[in-house]
Amino acid sequence: MKRQVEEQEANESEEEQKASDRGSEDETDEDEEDDYVEDLKEVIANKKNKGPRVSVSAEAYGMWNRKEDFKARVIPKSEDSKNAIREKLNKSFMFAALSDSEKDIVIDAMLEIKAPANECIIKEGDQGDCLYVVGGGNLECTKVFPGQTDPTFLLSYTAGAAFGELALLYNAPRAATIETKDECLLWQLDRDTFNHIVKDSAIRRREKYEAFLEKVTIFSTMEPYERSKLADAFSECNFKAGDFIIKEGDKGDDLFLLQEGQAYATKVLKEGEEPTKVMDYDMGSYFGERALIKSEPRAANVIAKTDCSLVSMDRHSVKRLLGPLQDILRRNFEMYEKFALNK
Repeated sequence: MKRQVEEQEANESEEEQKASDRGSEDETDEDEEDDYVEDLKEVIANKKNKGPRVSVSAEAYGMWNRKEDFKARVIPKSEDSKNAIREKLNKSFMFAALSDSEKDIVIDAMLEIKAPANECIIKEGDQGDCLYVVGGGNLECTKVFPGQTDPTFLLSYTAGAAFGELALLYNAPRAATIETKDECLLWQLDRDTFNHIVKDSAIRRREKYEAFLEKVTIFSTMEPYERSKLADAFSECNFKAGDFIIKEGDKGDDLFLLQEGQAYATKVLKEGEEPTKVMDYDMGSYFGERALIKSEPRAANVIAKTDCSLVSMDRHSVKRLLGPLQDILRRNFEMYEKFALNK
């Protein structure tokens, strides 16, 4: 009997030790997970932040939160409304990479909102649980920068623009305040649908263009928030060596930025003579601004010297997003004019 008791006590002691070991392993796993989340916070904060650090949290997906189990909300709407939303989504960078079926899910999940003039849609510092696509009307974006008390105007939003996604991309507080200037039609997309359908492709595209813009001299001094919105307006285009990117005399509606490759500009300086090379372009160069600012035909040819990858912005986006940078663009083409005339 005594031996049985001793054996039972030994077995219980062994089970307790195993349980203790399992607990230590669980604590180690939790510590490693905490370290991972903290590391992720640090990476995102360092990437985004040249100002105060913001709180960022990671979204985990596992057996308890599997993407394939996600069921998006469906808000009934007319076919006319669906077509109107689809038209705006097709113009927004954030939704450009989605398949038709994914766009259908997003469209079904969107809530229509009619907002009066002078209404605050999102407020800087608040927590964000949705983004918006503008169906109609005008809104203004402002931000209070460190060391300031008054808000600074950043940009305007019109039909087709999207805003509010930064809080969802990084699980961070709202980065700016956005108010309606007149009566607006907005479509609201919830966080869950965004996370499961849109988020991955939006992050990849945004990071790619933000990194590129940091290398473009005139954009390098912009705040990260401003650069992120500028990247939203980009359209990609590619040209083979020898292709004309711009032709002298054509109508000019786009500003181009050279991502990869080399190009050069030629211009007819004297009537009847062959075009003369007047400028070379490398990665980070931009061109086409003269026709946008002066609303006149293209003043020169731009030809791809090698295979080139570019991004372009249309006239409306340049005017809406660049603001005071138009003065820098203006000085650029004035320098170009002076250089060309002296050739």
